[in-house]
Amino acid sequence: MLNFYKELKSEWGKSSPNLGRCAQLLDSLKLEMVRVGLAGVQGQGALPSQQAQDLRMSREMLEIAIEHSIRVKDNAAFERYMTQLKMYYYDYDKYLESSPQMHKFMGLHLLYLLATNRIADFHIELERLPSALLLQNPFISPVLALENYFMEGRYNKILQAKKSMPTELYYNFMDILVNTAREEIASCMEKSYSKISQKQAALRLGLKPGGPEITNLAAKRKWTLDMDGNFNYADLNTRRREKVSAKDIAVHTLTYAHELEKIV
Repeated sequence: MLNFYKELKSEWGKSSPNLGRCAQLLDSLKLEMVRVGLAGVQGQGALPSQQAQDLRMSREMLEIAIEHSIRVKDNAAFERYMTQLKMYYYDYDKYLESSPQMHKFMGLHLLYLLATNRIADFHIELERLPSALLLQNPFISPVLALENYFMEGRYNKILQAKKSMPTELYYNFMDILVNTAREEIASCMEKSYSKISQKQAALRLGLKPGGPEITNLAAKRKWTLDMDGNFNYADLNTRRREKVSAKDIAVHTLTYAHELEKIV
């Protein structure tokens, strides 16, 4: 365990770590972390010094694993490692002192939940944190501000917020959140305008006019151009009339009335 720990920490501490080698070390450490972290803690008293040291090493390895998953953009691995790390933060807090990086990783997790539009899970995680921490911590309070912007529809604030994040680790999830915000802005534009110039559309979306990003988004959402070169949303807002059989309506109404009689 100690040798794996030292090698992983040494490699990750380099300015340009070998991500492939780190992945190999993390795979080798999974069984060790299960043995130490899940099977080794029993009772409520203080742990032997060696066991406490093993828990600290396992916790730090998971923190490195989370940073590695962000660097390689493996969101599924991020979720798995974060689930394990929360056990060390919340279940083993009686055995270990708080990690100096805990707030950074909790902020990352909150941002990930917000970026993937899992609002219910986002608020469940908030309930586990002290209110003073939510307002004052530099890793968590910016994420709360993003959630407020998202709920209030102030998507332009989200587009501008990436550079104000406390660490570059947040950038990957910010890109996901920005794309989500752009999709919401695009939906609002389709409902608010019958047509709009390409330049104005790009500016509202925080994109470069004439760039590949606005072209790709327009193709994805099936925006068409009119004779003047404007995006034309009229066809998108026209709903086709659906014909419903009068017989089907009568059958459903009678069935509903029959079920109501059973209840009464």
